[in-house]
Amino acid sequence: MEYISKSYEETQKIASGFAKTLKSGDVVCMYGDLGAGKTVFVQGMARGFNIFEPITSPTFTIVNEYDGDMPLYHFDVYRIADSDEMYEIGYEEYVYGDGISVIEWAELIEDILPDERYSVTILKELANGDDYRKIIIEKVQ
Repeated sequence: MEYISKSYEETQKIASGFAKTLKSGDVVCMYGDLGAGKTVFVQGMARGFNIFEPITSPTFTIVNEYDGDMPLYHFDVYRIADSDEMYEIGYEEYVYGDGISVIEWAELIEDILPDERYSVTILKELANGDDYRKIIIEKVQ
């Protein structure tokens, strides 16, 4: 599916709707440049799970856990040295657990991603305005 967002709020609304289609154990891999809106998208997903606490990028902690209608595990692997480091933080317990795992910068750990997952790519198209985003959601199998 392809969506167009022209604002922070529209991106969150798209993400909230997407979150409501997910089931326990799903993995969502986020792709996009710095500032594309990956964390904004995760904030919208959290709203879809009735999580209303502040959602921030776990750049230095690697993973943040949130409780709502379904547990949400938010990874930011931008600073990961290699995939082995993910195992040290309990990656498999999260990704193969009962919650939803969302992984920003998933391309950095491509070798350990589950075969079945969702891919969310957010593209900035600044020629259409500073807040214009194309959001592409695909199921990978």
